[in-house]
Amino acid sequence: MTRDDLFNTNATIVMTLAEACARSCPEACFLVISNPVNSTVPIFAETLKKAGVYDSKKLFGVTTLDVVRARTFVAENQGFDVLKTDVDVVGGHAGTTILPLLSKVAGASFSDEDLKALTHRIQFGGDEVVKAKDGAGSATLSMAYAGAEFTVKLLGALAGETGVTECTFVENDVTDAPYFSCPVTLGKNGVETIHGIPEGISAFEQEGLAAMLPDLIAQAEKGIAFVKSK
Repeated sequence: MTRDDLFNTNATIVMTLAEACARSCPEACFLVISNPVNSTVPIFAETLKKAGVYDSKKLFGVTTLDVVRARTFVAENQGFDVLKTDVDVVGGHAGTTILPLLSKVAGASFSDEDLKALTHRIQFGGDEVVKAKDGAGSATLSMAYAGAEFTVKLLGALAGETGVTECTFVENDVTDAPYFSCPVTLGKNGVETIHGIPEGISAFEQEGLAAMLPDLIAQAEKGIAFVKSK
C-alpha cells in the first residue's frame, strides 16, 4: 500500500474522528499516528479550526517510531546500550522526510558509508518489516510500542513532570513547512518549548533537510486542501 493509498483510506477517517473530538473533548491533547502523518496531522488541525477549537499546543503527530528505530540501529552499529542511546529525528514521518541527526549522537563515530546506510534504513524501516512479513502485514507492534512510549511521556508532562523532551510533528515555524518534527519540551498544557533543529548539523544532514522540504510542504498542503474541499 502506497502513501497515496493510505491517504485515500485514512483522510476521511481522521477528519471524522477530529469532528467528533471537536464536539466531545475539544480541550484534550490529540496524538495522531494514522499514516500518512505528514498529511493527517494537517487534516486534524484544519478540522479543529473549522470547529473553532484548534490549539496548536495540543496536537501532535507521533513520530516516535522513527526515533525508536534510530536508537536501535545506531546502538547495534556502535555497540551502545540501546536504553542509553539518544537520537533526534527531525522532519516528517515518511521516507526521505525522516532525517535522523546522526552527527549529534554523543560518543558515536560513523563512516560515510554507515551514515548513508543507517539513514536509509531508518527512513525505510517500515518497508523492511513488510518484506520480512512477505506482504502479510506491516510494523504494527513497533508502532504500538512507539505510540505507547510517546503517550506515557506526554501523560507524565501533563501531570507535572518536568524536563520531558520528545521529537514530535507539530505546527511551528522552524522551516518553511507548516508542520515539522523536532525536539519539543512537553508541559502541563501540551507543547511547552519547540527547540527546532540543533546547531551544527552535518553537510549530509543539511542536504537531506533541503531536499525534504518541498515534499513535506506538499504533503501538508494536500491534507489542508482535503478538509477545505469538504
